[in-house]
Amino acid sequence: MSLNLTWAQTNSKIGQALSDGQHVLLMRHAYAPGIGDPPNYQINNCQTQRNLNTTGKKQARILGQWLRSNGVIDAKVFSSPWCRCLETAQLLNFGPVTMEPLIASFFDNPEKATSQNKLLQRWLQSTLSKRPNNPIILVTHHVNIQEYMGHAIGSGDMVLVQVAPDGSPASYQIIPSPTYE
Repeated sequence: MSLNLTWAQTNSKIGQALSDGQHVLLMRHAYAPGIGDPPNYQINNCQTQRNLNTTGKKQARILGQWLRSNGVIDAKVFSSPWCRCLETAQLLNFGPVTMEPLIASFFDNPEKATSQNKLLQRWLQSTLSKRPNNPIILVTHHVNIQEYMGHAIGSGDMVLVQVAPDGSPASYQIIPSPTYE
């Protein structure tokens, strides 16, 4: 697996890469202050979760604009069921968002990391074969990205992944969130 942090090369090639049937974009949700979720949170009740603040909402909108300015059009966006991910995905403004439980956080249940990652790899294989030329964006959590890639990333940061035939990452490039302040 290779890591390439050349920012200028990514900017010029991200839209093209996401349309080749071999790449996906993993994105950590936009800025939501804090770590984890409050005790007794409920997955179906946003008021009980850690959510995007004004800065995070602005960041998510700018992420969508930045992606379009770099050639990403007509993307299919999948999101973790957590509200901060769903809101990030919606604010990217690529159209309807599909909730995907395979990219739900396992922060509270780290013993699920390996099995959930294997399921994600199978899902990526299948999804790329069904949508070979449509950009795919997955809005998820740092624990999911770290399990899949081996690297933690910040809020709103992205990873452009070339997916191997078995669903594992063949190569990747970390893309820092564009400036949003």
